[in-house]
Amino acid sequence: MNSRAQEIAAALANVEDRVTKAAASADRKRSDLTLIAVTKTYPASDVQILADLGVSNFGENRSDEGSEKSEAIAATWHFQGQVQGRKLKDIASWASYIHSINSVDHITKLSRICSEKNRKISIFLQFSLDGAPDRGGVHADQLGQLADQVAVDPNLDLAGLMCVPPVEYAFDRAFSEIAKVHSAFKMSFPDAVGLSAGMSSDFEVAIAHGATHLRVGSEILGSRAYHP
Repeated sequence: MNSRAQEIAAALANVEDRVTKAAASADRKRSDLTLIAVTKTYPASDVQILADLGVSNFGENRSDEGSEKSEAIAATWHFQGQVQGRKLKDIASWASYIHSINSVDHITKLSRICSEKNRKISIFLQFSLDGAPDRGGVHADQLGQLADQVAVDPNLDLAGLMCVPPVEYAFDRAFSEIAKVHSAFKMSFPDAVGLSAGMSSDFEVAIAHGATHLRVGSEILGSRAYHP
C-alpha cells in the first residue's frame, strides 16, 4: 500500500470509528447510516483507493466529474450540487441519487429523462432553514407540494430530505431545526425516511439528530484544493 493509500485508509478508519461511536451515543444502528465519500476535485485514483477499502457510495457536485469517475469506478453515485435544468440529462446518466431537487420544473424534467432512459432515480428534496439562495432549497412549507408530485411519479423514488445548515447557525440549533422539519415530513410521507445532512465538520451532531446519509469529504481525503 503506497503512502496515499495508507493516508486515506487511516482517515477513513477514523471517520468510521467516529460514525460508529456517534451512532451508539444516539442509540442508533451503524447499519442505518450511509457514509458518502465526497470526492469532488479529488482524482479518480483516490476514489479507487476508497473503493478498494470497501466504500461503495460516492458524491460529486459537478456532473462532468461524476460522469468521468463513475465510468472508471463502479459504485453508487450521488449528485449533491445545485441542480441546473440544462444539466439534468447529464446528471441522470450517472447518478443513482440526486440530493438537491428543489423545484417542480426539475422534478418534471427529471421524470421525463428517466422515462426516456428507462431508469429510476432516488431523490432528496432540498430545503433551507433561512432562505439563502446560494445554498439552494425551498422553504419547509413547500416540501409537501414537491413530495406529492414525486410520490406519484413512476420514474422517481422519494428518498427523503436534504439540508445544508447556514454557517452562522450553531450545530445543535441547525440540526434540531432540521430534525423537526424531517419529523413532520415523515408524518405525511412515512416511506421517505432519509435525511441527507452532516458533512466533515458536523456529521456527529447530524447523527445525533437523525441524519441517515452523511456527506463527508475532507475528513477522509484531506484538504481540498480549490477549483473555481
